[in-house]
Amino acid sequence: MKVRITLPDGTQREFERGVTSLDVLKTLGRRLEKDALAAVLNGQTVDLTLPIEADAEFRVITRDTAAGLEILRHSTAHLLAHAVKELFPKSQITIGPVTEEGFYYDISYSDQFTPDDLAKLENRMQEIAKRDYTVARKVWDRDQAVAYFKNQGELYKAEIIQDLDAAETITTYQQGDFVDLCRGPHVPNLGRLGKFKLLSVAGAYWRGDEKNEMLQRIYGTAFPDQKSLDEHLHRLEEAKRRDHRKLGPEMELFTFLPISPAMAFFMPKGTTLYLTLLDYVRKEMISLGYQEVACPQLMTVDLWKTSGHWQHFKDNMFVTGHHHTDTESSWMGLKPMNCPGHAAFFKTKKHSYRELPIRFAEFTKVHRDERAGVTHGLFRTRTFSIDDGHVFCTEDQVADEVQRTLDHTLRIYKAVGFTDVEIKLATRPPSSLGTDEMWERSINVLASCLKKAGAEYEVLDGEGAFYGPKIEFHVRDSLNRRWQCGTIQYDPNLPERFDLEYVDSDGQSKRPVMIHRAVLGSFERFLGILIEHHGGHLPLWLAPTQVVLISLTGEQIPYAEEVGKFLDSLGVRHELDTRNEKLGYKIREAQLKRIPLMVILGKKEEEAKTLSVRKHDGENLQNLSLDAFQEYLSPQLVPGGMNH
Repeated sequence: MKVRITLPDGTQREFERGVTSLDVLKTLGRRLEKDALAAVLNGQTVDLTLPIEADAEFRVITRDTAAGLEILRHSTAHLLAHAVKELFPKSQITIGPVTEEGFYYDISYSDQFTPDDLAKLENRMQEIAKRDYTVARKVWDRDQAVAYFKNQGELYKAEIIQDLDAAETITTYQQGDFVDLCRGPHVPNLGRLGKFKLLSVAGAYWRGDEKNEMLQRIYGTAFPDQKSLDEHLHRLEEAKRRDHRKLGPEMELFTFLPISPAMAFFMPKGTTLYLTLLDYVRKEMISLGYQEVACPQLMTVDLWKTSGHWQHFKDNMFVTGHHHTDTESSWMGLKPMNCPGHAAFFKTKKHSYRELPIRFAEFTKVHRDERAGVTHGLFRTRTFSIDDGHVFCTEDQVADEVQRTLDHTLRIYKAVGFTDVEIKLATRPPSSLGTDEMWERSINVLASCLKKAGAEYEVLDGEGAFYGPKIEFHVRDSLNRRWQCGTIQYDPNLPERFDLEYVDSDGQSKRPVMIHRAVLGSFERFLGILIEHHGGHLPLWLAPTQVVLISLTGEQIPYAEEVGKFLDSLGVRHELDTRNEKLGYKIREAQLKRIPLMVILGKKEEEAKTLSVRKHDGENLQNLSLDAFQEYLSPQLVPGGMNH
């Protein structure tokens, strides 16, 4: 019996039923067969060795594609587990998913893995890969699979199978004598794997629950070729050098203290940076018609129940009881978001359609009870500020508000140095408020707004907020990493839950739409991203100290003070370094603090009333007059000014 295979160019070929994708590829060219890792049959990704039992549209996934890279990394994670079982047979393997940067595998083992162990594991992975085992898929009866893994001492695998939906097909993949539970697909043989590297080991709770066993998570990465791997490893080294947790203290910006875990203490220079960015965003928001408000930090449980946060976000909230009573009705919650307060604030008076849109902005702190295992420098803290805005408007006004926010967001990103921005549309998550009809309408509104604006976007299924879909802005940094920062969220749910109304032109009360928007998101997180993107060398307008005046000897101190007064008149943030230290030492210290400009003042400069300016990259500007220095500085002192 024959099956008809339709190729991507529309041509059709017939093969015997049971033919594999590998067999099909042999008729299409040696190069394509060599690069293939999996196939797509009628839209479903499958192993190259899976028999084809019916007519199918056929295309191949090659190693140079994003889908191919994911398969390479997934197969390499299994290779890691294989090596672990050979070197540490008393260990248990749990889960090993692909990540954006590579893969990891969580291992249960009584002894702590060391860097030497990682080196041994990587060498064993190389050895196993050279054996070029065929990777074979097998379908199991559920009970037989549970019994098999229990017999192998792999209790975590047995637990995973028992927790799967009854309709789930149970499949394993075997390479040599190693068998692992997996949905697949995988490379057809280990000879098709790429180049890989093990990176680190860290702790991780089983299923992410602190009540469960602490496992050891081994991180690695894989690429199709050595060049791509080397480039990635170079970026990782550069990321370590730029790590904001290292640069922050060096630049005297912030620190973390045990008296307030995962909450940043901003030093004077860090506070200057923080407020400079905040003032810029505040002016931008005011120019768009936002009115700044400040709501209390503590609000009643009743508010959080009305908003839905109590039902969907309680585990991430700091909740406190009243010292007179311990009943839930007296509890208060530290706000994790500003939106419920703004909705309640809107309801304090009657509004006419003529007042809409009403735009509220707020920059006060919010708090979230993040687990210790997920906090990370400024990237994930327990308290932070958001450049939060909420717009209450009519349906007809939504498109204009979204367009304004799109333009506003991209303008701010450009001003701080981000020009590569991707836009995504996140749809309804599994746990959410509202009806199907409400969600469909909300998603369609945002999609039509993006199309009207001519914006290209990607759909993220199931990644919206629990109260509404959202537009996400993902910026690419100088290390080619993507960061999700700003959002525009269309929310028909909170106005309904808070019974918000405005009086329309026909005299009837109607429900407003609520739009949540933020450009930076968390100020703290954005500053961490910004510091790493620039390697600490911030644009001049943002730098906490923009200029350091360095005197060669004590005789130049009066001239340095004179130049300092001139910079004061320009509003330039500066320091005087008049210490009796060698010039090289002073320059190196200024470089460590990432001060953009060093002005060297010696006898020659004093007599000529000029400046010798050294930029952070080592370039020198000689014999500048004060007026020439002002002309050089002026365009860089405004947000989005000339490149620093």
